[in-house]
Amino acid sequence: MSDREIDSGIAEPTIRPQASNRQSIFLMTDSLEIGGSERQYATVARALDRKLFDVSLGCLQHRGAFLGETGDVTEFDLGGSFVSRRAHKSRSRLAHYLRARETELVHSFDFYSNLTLIPTARYVRIPVIIGSHRQLGDLLTPLQFAAQKALFWLCDRVVCNSRAAANTLIDHGLPKSKVVVIYNALPGDAFTESVPALPRTTESFRIGFIARMNDPVKNHAGFLRVAARVASRLPGVQFVLVGDGSLRAGLEDLSRQLGLAGKAQFWGDRRDITAVLAALDVSVVFSFSESLSNVILESMAAGVPVVATRVGGTSEVLRDGETGTLVAPGGEEELAAALEKLATQPSLRAEHGQRARKIAKANFSLEVVIRQYEQLYLKLLAQKIGARQRQSSAVLQ
Repeated sequence: MSDREIDSGIAEPTIRPQASNRQSIFLMTDSLEIGGSERQYATVARALDRKLFDVSLGCLQHRGAFLGETGDVTEFDLGGSFVSRRAHKSRSRLAHYLRARETELVHSFDFYSNLTLIPTARYVRIPVIIGSHRQLGDLLTPLQFAAQKALFWLCDRVVCNSRAAANTLIDHGLPKSKVVVIYNALPGDAFTESVPALPRTTESFRIGFIARMNDPVKNHAGFLRVAARVASRLPGVQFVLVGDGSLRAGLEDLSRQLGLAGKAQFWGDRRDITAVLAALDVSVVFSFSESLSNVILESMAAGVPVVATRVGGTSEVLRDGETGTLVAPGGEEELAAALEKLATQPSLRAEHGQRARKIAKANFSLEVVIRQYEQLYLKLLAQKIGARQRQSSAVLQ
């Protein structure tokens, strides 16, 4: 991974406009389903200081578990196509909405909202335009990646949630000056102690795998194969899989074929993640691709030791052998060995968990991250609106 310096998004000294002069900003996401980008959208939308900003929210599909957490969210449904009549009407309505609110800054949070909001905002001459890149790009088609990168040139900044994601854009020609790294935020309750979702016992060792079951990239199948290997060597081991999706039925069949009946439990979607983590001894992320996993950060905040694949931004937040354990993508033997080591060394689990929790509190707490967003917004607004005012004054003279 490159060690190039990338703007953190923090502007010094702190810029705070008059409370009576709130600046109009608009945040947009694809939907509010359960997912990493959607979770960050909801977290940031709730936390932004309303004394500084007049915040309005939008989405492309008005659905998902986070709808009740964000307040009013206006839908601009494209109808499943960028070139349909409905999509054209939605973009026109979005343009009118931004003008009517005298919007000064827009920020899109994921792929389809990037493709919708960025050109619309440029068309209506919004002063500050921010996009987001919250993956490595390898899950997009070449055409999708190229289209999004072209639109990023229209942005004042592109927020990435890891240096790995940022470096991907820089390596493909986007100027470093346009790229900002702001890591994912953890709300305060991520650090609170919770009653375990399943009572802890001294006889069992519980390994958790938290991920949506709708994409093979999460590698549930590999985890289940490792689980079968570990279960044959460690009596009392249990496996908890949290999440749901189109792959679940097949994964449950695989679990039975591997002889994990009674050992592996499928809990489905859960909103009480702190309670789930409180029931675990180890948390596993075995993905083939991640920019920055929310599960890793949530596990760190809960003091649960993590074993994760060395992909994307994972090594930026986990120090192998100090705050967690890193294994190769697809390294099933390596993962099995790491889990067996942690199972037999409770003091090592405690050390990893305690160190990780301290790092999470210092770097990923909501208070730390939301300040970076606010300072980024205020810095860009001051630069762009100040420049416009100077141009207007020059014309009048």
